[in-house]
Amino acid sequence: MKKDSNGKRVKNLVNTLYNVISELSIKSQEQFHDLVNVVLKALREKDLYTQEHSVRVVDYAIKIGEAMGLDKEQLRELELAAVLHDIGKIGIPDRILKKPGRLTKEEYATMQEHSKRGEEMLKGIKDLDIYKKYVRSHHERYDGYGYPDGLKGEEIPLISRIIFVADTFDAMTSDRPYRKGMSTDIAVDEIIRCSGTQFDPNVVNAFISIIQKEEKERQEKQSA
Repeated sequence: MKKDSNGKRVKNLVNTLYNVISELSIKSQEQFHDLVNVVLKALREKDLYTQEHSVRVVDYAIKIGEAMGLDKEQLRELELAAVLHDIGKIGIPDRILKKPGRLTKEEYATMQEHSKRGEEMLKGIKDLDIYKKYVRSHHERYDGYGYPDGLKGEEIPLISRIIFVADTFDAMTSDRPYRKGMSTDIAVDEIIRCSGTQFDPNVVNAFISIIQKEEKERQEKQSA
């Protein structure tokens, strides 16, 4: 009964999300933020961590985009793409999404489906066609060994490459039931180590400049 009830709840969330988004035009800033709030509320209902993670990824991604010189329209696309990047997790079973331990090989394969599920959710929705590729590709690796399509280098949309760095950094530094998050220094070192293989070097350089700036500001506040 509990399983059926949960499945019904998730289905209702997905249907609500479809209905609200399909009626919106994101041409105005007000409507854009309404859409963001709808997505975040849906994610919160499914999994609080996923919602909080998405909010942090948006913040990191926008800072990276600004450091890379993206224009206003590109930053707007980046912001909504970052909000939507994990929307496919609404369709991942709770026993996997909320598992308080490491996933099995089979469970991890199911989790990897979230990028394709997210793309499917956006199909046919007015004004959101461009975001399908960003959501689908946010786990593609710069060296071609990512998923779901094995895209390589600039075959991967820039917005997806930015989200991947922001997403990975937050995942590494977040506490989970089965492990404590890494320190910022260790996570940054890992991102640098994977520059050119897992991550776009230009995105990594922008990300590092942000971290260095924030650290400098922190030190200045302490010494003031």
